[in-house]
Amino acid sequence: MKDGVFGLVDCNNFFVSCERVFRPDLRDKPVVVLSNNDGCVIARSNESKALGIRMGEPFFKVRDVVARHGVAVFSSNFSLYGDMSRRVMSLLSAYTPRLDIYSVDEAVLDLTGMGDAEFLRGYGRDIVRKIGKGVGIPVSLGVAGTKTLAKMASKYAKRYPAYEGVCLIDTEEKCEKALRRFAVGDVWGIGRRMQKVLDYHGVRTAWDFVCRSEGWVRHEFSVAGVRTWRELQGESCIALDDLPYKKSICMSRSFPGHGLSEWHVLEEAVAYFASECARKLREQGTCCGQVTVFAYTSRFRTDVPGNMIQQQVRMPVPTQDTAEIVHAALEALRLHAHDGGFDYKKSGVIVWDLSPREAVQTDLFDKMDRGKRGALIRAVDEINRKNGHNVVKVAALGAEQEYASERQYASRRYTTNLDEVLVVKV
Repeated sequence: MKDGVFGLVDCNNFFVSCERVFRPDLRDKPVVVLSNNDGCVIARSNESKALGIRMGEPFFKVRDVVARHGVAVFSSNFSLYGDMSRRVMSLLSAYTPRLDIYSVDEAVLDLTGMGDAEFLRGYGRDIVRKIGKGVGIPVSLGVAGTKTLAKMASKYAKRYPAYEGVCLIDTEEKCEKALRRFAVGDVWGIGRRMQKVLDYHGVRTAWDFVCRSEGWVRHEFSVAGVRTWRELQGESCIALDDLPYKKSICMSRSFPGHGLSEWHVLEEAVAYFASECARKLREQGTCCGQVTVFAYTSRFRTDVPGNMIQQQVRMPVPTQDTAEIVHAALEALRLHAHDGGFDYKKSGVIVWDLSPREAVQTDLFDKMDRGKRGALIRAVDEINRKNGHNVVKVAALGAEQEYASERQYASRRYTTNLDEVLVVKV
């Protein structure tokens, strides 16, 4: 390895694993987790994959397979998954001077200077065991000289049980062998558009990509492609801070039944979507300059009139403040209050025109004390982290969530709701 050493921890089949922690009878049994309104499959156990159930497949298409093979089905339980993620990341933080959380089920550990390959292999297996015993979530750890190679190694660790959860790419020979067997479309940083170009030029594996010249890569994919190309060659040049943030964030939902006909319930739904957008903005360290609200009736109902709402509003100062974004979204929606009386089947909020939090251009005439507001938001976020999602929330979200998704297969919120904790009978 070169100067840096990075470990990438990836939780195996994370949503399924979270459900299995509290249902040990489902280990080694086929399990799937569904999206909002129980629409599509968003997580599968290895046993479900073996049955041919595909990611993103509509649930109604696999009902027969589910019934025939006794597949356990769960509605998405993001309160549980978020809390389990925090527990995993908390344990990981004890193993490194720097932990970069990349997503709900992935994190990068800086292992630079901690020891040789033999030490790191033992250290990594200790991490895997500690997470497995402490949280009950199986994880895979890849260790390499760059984050992209570490991600590749984590996939090999997950794929081959002989690695005991830890795969090291620490020599040029191991690197070449890994690159030759790895599909280029699975490389971290290579998206669908980039893969189409690579397929056109006959680049099938990560090794094929590495064998191309830097000039060719730069011509086809600009600086971002060159960074990935260099990382695959063992040159660490991507910091997590450098990874592109989302250009927009959308929170939306299809409503069960015929939809929402009561205007105040639609307002509560829009307020909730706006608050979730604000939370995601803070998670990725960005602020939004514009907010779009939309709502529309079912395109498939011909027995009732249809309608569509779409309204955009510009923020006076780019923000990630929940109260500001919720207020803006509701003001935009209320411009169409005369459009009440329809059955709205889907609604959502999009925040866009994003910029890094540190690069926000303030307004000389802005009367808000953004320092105090920021402190308040951080305090509320910390309370919610410790006590459960939306324990503290803006009043506009309402209390009953009459717009809630259909969750026919919902599991309990074992770790975030006292009324739903496990009860042990002696």
